Amino acid sequence: MTQPIQFYFWPTPNGWKISVALEEMALPYEVTLININAGDQHKPEFHAINPHGKMPAITDPDGPDGAPITIFESGAILQYLARKTGLFYGTTERARIEVDQWLHWQVASVGPMAGQVHHFVKYAPFFDPPVINTYAQDRYVNETARLYGMMDKRLAEYEFLAGDFYSIADMAAWGWSSLWEGQRQTLEDKPHFARWLNTMAQRPAVQRGRALHAELRDGTPFDPHTMRDALFGASR
Repeated sequence: MTQPIQFYFWPTPNGWKISVALEEMALPYEVTLININAGDQHKPEFHAINPHGKMPAITDPDGPDGAPITIFESGAILQYLARKTGLFYGTTERARIEVDQWLHWQVASVGPMAGQVHHFVKYAPFFDPPVINTYAQDRYVNETARLYGMMDKRLAEYEFLAGDFYSIADMAAWGWSSLWEGQRQTLEDKPHFARWLNTMAQRPAVQRGRALHAELRDGTPFDPHTMRDALFGASR
């Protein structure tokens, strides 16, 4: 009997990459919540799993050669799961190269840039005392717009990011992209990007991945007195 993958998770765009993949691949898993609002990601026991102190991570009891393996970094986890299952990674080497470059593009660009928008637009102005940096806000909002514009051009040619097949690159890109409104973005000038967002939102596995412990995201109030240190390590 296959043992479930241990999934270290909190309901954020980075966590959704893996929850969606696990659902799409129909892999059994158990969730260990890493409450980033309380600073669980900074605890030594989690650093033993992920020395970078970031969520998500997984432990697969049935790793290579049947031995357990622990993996951190969302892109590495997605590639591992795709290789493990033989799903959502293309069927030729050229297709896998397309998946890899769009996956790495998301990890290196979309996630960090959109994440900085959230930091400077949605969090920092509500710190105590407030931190309002209009240069940083404009810088990251504009760069995120450029990246989404790049996606729109790609999606004008292909149904999905890696081509005419759904892949882990789409799973990676969807989470941050789905929060476009809070990033001060628009869809009117990005019709192909909007079409892709709608296509993704209609997938049952994407819906299940997004719904995983959604109550913890939607029901947790922002506390400027505690969350600055917990989320961003301001005093570390």
